[in-house]
Amino acid sequence: MLDKDLAELYGVGTRVLNQAVRRNIKRFPEDFMFQLDKDEFDNWKSQIVISKGDKMGLRKPPLVFTEQGVAMLSGVLNSDRAINANIQIMRIFAKFSLLLNDNLELKLEIEKIKSNLNKQDENIKLVFSLLDKLIDKTNKPRKKLGFIVPEKKK
Repeated sequence: MLDKDLAELYGVGTRVLNQAVRRNIKRFPEDFMFQLDKDEFDNWKSQIVISKGDKMGLRKPPLVFTEQGVAMLSGVLNSDRAINANIQIMRIFAKFSLLLNDNLELKLEIEKIKSNLNKQDENIKLVFSLLDKLIDKTNKPRKKLGFIVPEKKK
């Protein structure tokens, strides 16, 4: 989530949020929070059709927080609104994680079924090829087997 979105949820200014984060920077390693690089920032701005860098107060790339970074913010921003917002965000992340996990399990199950179908297809092809060979052999005159009774002369 972007710093400006979190600041709005927590009811503080983006500058206040970023200042609190910078004062507690040891709590936010790279896997908790990072800043968009110039290319990412330019691409992001183009996605929301911002023509100038100073629009929406964006003079520098925003901070981006992962799920763990959002959780860490509750320790940095200590207001009732921040705590309640953080609880709601964490619940949403948990639901989102469950959805992703369910989709992953479903995808793995589908892949397993596809794999089984591919094996069955190969087995069916083998059976049909063996049946074709058997049919080819049955079309040829077969040598008689067993005891042959000589014909009696009359």
